[in-house]
Amino acid sequence: MGFLLILSWISLAIQIIFITLSIVAGLYYLAELAEEYTTSTRRFILFMISFTIFVYILLIFFEDFSWTIVLCGLTAQGFHFSIMTNFPFIRLLSVPFIGSLVMLVVNHLLAFQYFTSVYVPFTQVLAYFTICMWMVPFALFVSVNANDNVLPTTVSSNERRLGINNPDVVSNYFSRNKKMGLLSLFNYIKETLLPGRSKKSF
Repeated sequence: MGFLLILSWISLAIQIIFITLSIVAGLYYLAELAEEYTTSTRRFILFMISFTIFVYILLIFFEDFSWTIVLCGLTAQGFHFSIMTNFPFIRLLSVPFIGSLVMLVVNHLLAFQYFTSVYVPFTQVLAYFTICMWMVPFALFVSVNANDNVLPTTVSSNERRLGINNPDVVSNYFSRNKKMGLLSLFNYIKETLLPGRSKKSF
C-alpha cells in the first residue's frame, strides 16, 4: 500500500507537468495566431466583448444578480472596448488598461461575495467566471504582443526629445529590439531552456 501511495504521488507530478506543458504550448500557439492575424483577432475579441455584454443583459432578466455586479461587469466591458480602439497597440499604462485591471479585481470580489451568500452549483459558478470575467481579459492577455510585427511609420516623440534623428524608422525600430509580450516571453524561455543546436555542414 505504501509503494502505491508513492507511485500515486509520482504519477500526479507527471500529470501536472504534462498539463502545464500542454497549457504553455496552447498559449504559445494562440499568441502566434494573434500576432499573425491581428485583424481577425480584433474582430474575435470585439465579438467576445459584445457577447459578454449580451450575457450581462440576459442576467438582468433571468437571474437575481444585484445591479452592482451587472453595472461593474458592463463597466469592465466598456474599458475593454476602449482598449480595442487602438488595437493591436495596447498601452499597458493607459487609463482603459488600468481601469480594466481594477474592474477585474472588483468584479471578482463582488462575485465571491455573491456566490458565498447564495448557493449556486459549481458548474454555474464556473460558467459565470469563464464567460463574464475571464474570457475577454484572457484574449487581451494573449494578444498583448500582437503589435510586435506592426512596423512604425514615424519617429516617436521620445526619440525626438533624446535627439535620435534616424531617418530609417524601420531599421531604428529593429535595432532597439525591445519587444515585450507573451510570445516574446515564450521565445525567451524556449531559447534559454532549449538552445538551438548548430547544424553540421557536410
